[in-house]
Amino acid sequence: MSKATLSTRQAIGLDTPAGTDWARVHGYQYALIRSRTTARVIVHALAFAFCVATMWGSVSPLLLAAWGVALGLAVVMAASEDKTAATADIANYGVEDMRRHAVCSGAKGVVWAIGLMVFASVGHGENAALVWSIAAALVLVSAISRFSAPLSSIVFTCAVGFGGLIAALITFNVTLAVVVLATVFFAVFGLIENARVAVEARIGEAAIQEKSEVVSMLLREFEENQADWLWQIDTRRRLKAVSPRFAFALGKTASELEGMSFFELIAGTSLGNAGNGEGLRDFADKLKRKEPFSDLTVSVSLEGGLRWWELSGTPIIDENGLFQGWRGVGSDVTEKRESSEKIAYLARYDTLTALPNRLMLNEALGEALKYAEHWRTRCAFLMIDLDRFKAVNDSLGHLVGDRMLAQVASRLKGMIHEGEICGRLGGDEFGIVIRDASDKRRIDALARAVIQRLSEPYEIENQILYVGASVGSAIGPRDGHTVEELLRNADLALYRAKDAGGGEHCDYEPLLHANAQEKRQLEHSLRSALEKNELLLHYQPVVDAITEEVVSFEALVRWNSSEHGFVSPAKFIPLAEDTRLIVPIGTWVLQQACNEAAASWPKNVKVNVNVSPEQLLEPEFATTVVRALSQSGLDPNRLEIEVTESIFLRDASVARKALEQCIALGCSVALDDFGTGYSSLGYLRKLKFSTIKVDRSFVQGAAQHSPESLAIIRAVVAMADSLGMTTTAEGVENDEEAQMIRQLGCTKIQGFHFGRPMTAVDARLVFARTHGGPERKQA
Repeated sequence: MSKATLSTRQAIGLDTPAGTDWARVHGYQYALIRSRTTARVIVHALAFAFCVATMWGSVSPLLLAAWGVALGLAVVMAASEDKTAATADIANYGVEDMRRHAVCSGAKGVVWAIGLMVFASVGHGENAALVWSIAAALVLVSAISRFSAPLSSIVFTCAVGFGGLIAALITFNVTLAVVVLATVFFAVFGLIENARVAVEARIGEAAIQEKSEVVSMLLREFEENQADWLWQIDTRRRLKAVSPRFAFALGKTASELEGMSFFELIAGTSLGNAGNGEGLRDFADKLKRKEPFSDLTVSVSLEGGLRWWELSGTPIIDENGLFQGWRGVGSDVTEKRESSEKIAYLARYDTLTALPNRLMLNEALGEALKYAEHWRTRCAFLMIDLDRFKAVNDSLGHLVGDRMLAQVASRLKGMIHEGEICGRLGGDEFGIVIRDASDKRRIDALARAVIQRLSEPYEIENQILYVGASVGSAIGPRDGHTVEELLRNADLALYRAKDAGGGEHCDYEPLLHANAQEKRQLEHSLRSALEKNELLLHYQPVVDAITEEVVSFEALVRWNSSEHGFVSPAKFIPLAEDTRLIVPIGTWVLQQACNEAAASWPKNVKVNVNVSPEQLLEPEFATTVVRALSQSGLDPNRLEIEVTESIFLRDASVARKALEQCIALGCSVALDDFGTGYSSLGYLRKLKFSTIKVDRSFVQGAAQHSPESLAIIRAVVAMADSLGMTTTAEGVENDEEAQMIRQLGCTKIQGFHFGRPMTAVDARLVFARTHGGPERKQA
């Protein structure tokens, strides 16, 4: 409450509005009276003595004695009330208490007033001024000794002044009357103003004390309920007012810590420990500069080991602007920091191999690019992919695959030099960043070493396993000025190495990017090829090896793009398989081939349709076959589905189930390109194939009298005969090769010698030839 809003009644204690603890405010004031009670008693005694001496001889001694007794009783009663007020600061000292105290003080004033009036009436008039001076001195003493009890002083002053005024009027002393009135007025005015200032000061002190108590209570509650603690140091950085929780954090008692150097206490040996002293140095610098700080992390060496604290502090400045030390809040963030470090580790390291992950490799490659551009040198990125890892993972399980990846990581870590970093990109892909690749021989040597080392046997769960590795590399900034460009170009080089059969290292070349661009454009066009009716079927005849009569046609899809012209199947078929567009394309091929065979071909001629592994993995593949047969009206016995051995490398059980459903419908199944892939006699045992097709590479080898090719063809024919299967030789291009194939025992022949892939119209013409024989077309 300010001076402008504090009324006179509130200042002297006659009014106690809500909002402030007035009993407490005035209680502090009235408690001060007790210390001056004896002095007031002595002053009243001396004043009485002076009055007696002044009035002796003009006033009856009996009257003086009676007045003295009355004054003594009034002083004793007031002194007794002063003693009661001694506990006003802790008791509930209200308005009634202040009024009672004022009554006792007023009683003394009344006794003095009576004395003044009596002395003026019966004594000599010239002594009235002298007696008033004694009374005025009492008023002054009352104002000084009882400034903290303004109501009592005002009552006493007014009572004495009233008596002095009457005494002056009795003696017809106008001057004295004016002096009395002036004395009383200024005394009362001074008492009110002093009371107002004192009350305002007391209200301010009470508010400060209340805030201090609230703050102390909150701080105690804060320390009791939180993990944080409070700290305070003086100008010499020594601990003071040590809180229990802070002492507990340091593993000592509060009394032990009082006066100890805060900085030396927590520093220990950390300043000499690289990486740990930085926070402590920042802390010391903040203390030196007297700058406030917050959330400053420091390492603390305690008996329990290294801990991490988070400190906030602010300098203590007194009312005179002088620096008095520091106070602040601290907390132990060791677990939080360890958790953050673990999260940071997980964000940048692969948990399976403990190698840097893709994010960290990207960051390292970005730093390498900056280094290369700054020093005008080169950096490099090697992308590594394991060959045949999927077969291991699928056949032996992910646990074995994970153990193999861990061994791969261990081998890679042992091959890198200073300035190089290897990591896992994901799956079975790894990467190596070479910060300084100014010597290109290091790139080639490292790539060859990686291929050789990763191709060595792995022993996992008492099994000897083999995988290979392919490597693609890109050099920065030659092959890319950004991380994304280098990663993309290294991936293109890796793709080329995989296409080459694996176990190779390929550098990035601009042509690879052009091919990738072409591939993206082809993919975009292929997605709309069916809608634009750009796909068509060609049919290549398959003839009986003895009679040379057409026994079936193999349906071959062709693409005549409106944007790219005629696109080779060697380009768009792998693209369709990679993008899974082969599924809708394969469905269309199956339906079209069945329609053509049912509508235009003799009933003894079959149609052969190639089926991709992607199609067989579709849950509705058998339904697709049933739909094609029912809509076309083709006899299931006239449909032969051709598959390659690669179908067994994905999900063999799903593929086998789909083919068994087709066989149950009456369709036959041919195994294409036997002997060129991951050949296994187990395939022939698990699934009842009707035909085994001998790849053209063996036919060409046999035509050149290769003993190996001849032996393979004889073995396949013998095996097929024993299993009740037919054999088809592919790629026969002349009569000599046809004669050789007959002699080797193949039952069917396919190749340019008997007909190239032809349109549906040309295929119909074949059946219109005389004698029903096939039209022979030379390659």
